[in-house]
Amino acid sequence: MTEPKRLPPLLKLTLEMGPLALFFFANAYADRFGYAEGQRIYVATALFIAATIVALSISYALIRKLPIMPLVSGIVVVVFGGLTLFLQNDMFIKLKPTIVNTMFGLVLLGGLYFRKPLLEIVLDSMFELTEEGWRKLTLRWALFFFALAALNEIVWRTQTTDFWVSFKVLGIMPLTIAFALAQTPLLLRYDASKKTEEA
Repeated sequence: MTEPKRLPPLLKLTLEMGPLALFFFANAYADRFGYAEGQRIYVATALFIAATIVALSISYALIRKLPIMPLVSGIVVVVFGGLTLFLQNDMFIKLKPTIVNTMFGLVLLGGLYFRKPLLEIVLDSMFELTEEGWRKLTLRWALFFFALAALNEIVWRTQTTDFWVSFKVLGIMPLTIAFALAQTPLLLRYDASKKTEEA
């Protein structure tokens, strides 16, 4: 079997984070281009949708497939971003992280119930773990996704739009990276390749 094509890590990060960074900067600086303060979130949302579609298109053009998490997130961005623009109501784009994270959490728990290591698919086979390792890691990530969904709800319902945008870009990503790094001991403990070598 041929090795599946993978994006270089730096390009993958750029394609996933680029639209989010554009969303942040557009919301912060749209008023400098003549947009009223209340319109900044809509300008940012429009650019977020366009950049997301471009990023997914580039990814597909390079490796002829779309990673699960960016694809699902992209679909929700287009749908809820579109509703935001059409109805001129920023509630929809603010709900996007809640919906995506809840969806991932439910899918992972469903995979646990049916004994399917769905996290391996979501992570694009980046790790090789034992069955117990996948089960524990999946449960942790599912709970983390639910926590992010709840946190997003608290922030957007209690804070200003500008604060929420900053939290979405500068808060969620560091939290996710910190959580992922915190799983390193589990990854090492249940590394299937090491156990195969030992056997």
